[in-house]
Amino acid sequence: MTLILPQDAKSEPARLETGLPPLVDPFGRHISYVRVSVTDRCDMRCTYCMAEDMHFLPKEQLLTLEELDRLCSAFIARGVKTLRITGGEPLIRRNILSLFRALSRHLKSGALSELTLTTNGSQLARYAEDLAACGIRRINVSLDTLDADRYRSVTRWGDHAEVLRGIEAARAAGLKIKINMVALQGVNEHEIVPMLEWAHGQGMDLTLIEVMPMGVIETDRADQYLPLTRVRTALESRFTLRDIAYKTGGPARYVEVGETGGRLGFITPLTHNFCEGCNRVRVTCTGTIYMCLGQEDAADLRTPLRAAVSDELLHQALDEAIARKPKGHDFDIDRHHAMPAVSRHMSMTGG
Repeated sequence: MTLILPQDAKSEPARLETGLPPLVDPFGRHISYVRVSVTDRCDMRCTYCMAEDMHFLPKEQLLTLEELDRLCSAFIARGVKTLRITGGEPLIRRNILSLFRALSRHLKSGALSELTLTTNGSQLARYAEDLAACGIRRINVSLDTLDADRYRSVTRWGDHAEVLRGIEAARAAGLKIKINMVALQGVNEHEIVPMLEWAHGQGMDLTLIEVMPMGVIETDRADQYLPLTRVRTALESRFTLRDIAYKTGGPARYVEVGETGGRLGFITPLTHNFCEGCNRVRVTCTGTIYMCLGQEDAADLRTPLRAAVSDELLHQALDEAIARKPKGHDFDIDRHHAMPAVSRHMSMTGG
C-alpha cells in the first residue's frame, strides 16, 4: 500500500507550531535526534550484529507506514530536528519510498532539519536517485572491509560488488556518504588504513565503531572487541590527527586527517562513552521507544498511537518516556561479562 498524505498536509507547518513543549530529559538534554527503525529484517547477517538463524517479528506487529509517519511527525512537533530511518535494512521495507516522500514535507516546511538513513548499501543502486529527490542529502553506509571474500565472511550473505555499485549510485545522485566501519579484532583491523585512504580519496567521511554487546550471537564479542583508543594511537604514528568540533548530531567524535584532508569519526561506547551529551532516542519498528541504547527500559508508543485519532495520548506517552531517560548506558565487554549488556539485537532496536 502506498502511503497517502493526510488531507491537511498543506497546513502541516501550522500544526507543528502548536506550542507543545520540547522533549527534555531529567538531565536537561533536549531530544533533537530520533532514530526510527522501519523493519527488524535485513538481507545480511553480519557476525557482530545477528545470529545466522534469526527469528524476525511477524509483519502484523510492525507499525504501518502511515503510523510511522504519524509517529515521526509527533516527534517533530516536539522539537526533533534530525530523523534517521534505520532497520534492519530500511530499504528492504516494502513501499519504503512512500514514507520518505511523506516525511519530506517536514523538510519543505523547515520543521525538520535533516532526514537521513543508515543502510548496508545493498539497495542503493535502486533507490539513490529517489532518496535524493525526497530531500535526503546525507547517508551512512555500513562497510567493514574492502575485501570481497572477507565481506562475504563478515556479512554471511552480502554482495560486496553490489554495495560498491550502490555507493557509486549514491555519489552520482549527489548524496554525501559516511562509511561506518565496525572495528573487529583479528578481522579487519589491518584494513583501517586502506579504508580511510579509500573513503577520503572518494570524498567520503569514515567513522570507526567499537563492537557493541547487544544480543546473543555465535561469536564471543570479547574476541571481536577492538578498543579504538588503541586504533587511534596506531593511526597517529602514521597520520596527523587534529580534533575538530564537527558534529552530525550523533555520538561520533571527529578528527581531521592532515595527510588526506578528510574527516575520521570515532564511536566509542566502551572506551569513552558519549552519554553526557546524548540527545537521542530510538524507536523500534513495533513502536517501542528505547530511551538508551544500552539499557532495557522501554515504553510502548504503539498502544497510544492506535488508541485515538488525536495525538494527545501519544504526547503523554512521550513525556512519560523521556522522563525516564537515564544518564548513561552500562555497556561492558570482558571475559567476566559473557552475556550481552542487553538481550535485544541491534537490528531490533534500530542500527
